[in-house]
Amino acid sequence: MSASDGQKPPGRMRARRSLVIRGNDHVGDPVGVAFLESPETNGDAVLERIREYLGDKLKLVKAEVSYGEITVEVESRGWTEEGARMAAAARDLYQKGARRAALSMYRDALELDPLNADAALGLGFALAEQGKFAQALVALKRAREFGADGVDLLIAMGRCAMGLERGANAVAYYQEALKIEPRNFVVRRALRALGQKPATPGKQSGAVRSGRD
Repeated sequence: MSASDGQKPPGRMRARRSLVIRGNDHVGDPVGVAFLESPETNGDAVLERIREYLGDKLKLVKAEVSYGEITVEVESRGWTEEGARMAAAARDLYQKGARRAALSMYRDALELDPLNADAALGLGFALAEQGKFAQALVALKRAREFGADGVDLLIAMGRCAMGLERGANAVAYYQEALKIEPRNFVVRRALRALGQKPATPGKQSGAVRSGRD
């Protein structure tokens, strides 16, 4: 069943979650201006920009502005289980080469559950592989705000930033990835391509790095 065919499955639930909007992810974006506003003197403007960014599917409950990030609590109504199943089905389709159908299903999964991190992440990865960097970066930012993390996410965001000729943003994403995996060859090569010299990783045995005793 597709969420776009007008037929919604039963079991719609209300969900509330805290999200973190990072200033570094939104340099030059409309929501990025919220980081330049003073919440003490212009709080209404900050909240309005956040509401515009979240869209009509996510209701803003409260927001806490700190240096470099805004923690927001949002509420949505959706079909969590159905969205999770559709995101899993989309991932399976994509791995089997049905790229167009997978993209549609990822979007449908987000229609069913606007807070589905797996759907946002899968959509971002798929769009990035197609070279649709602007769309991909939007989805990847959302996935990160929904709780997705890891080196693969940061590499994809860095690749998108490079594709959009945002070198400083790309460097920031790759450096963050390098903190997680100092020996990651893809990250180190990307930083060198951007004119950066990655720090030499400390000597660690394979057993230590892999977590084995």
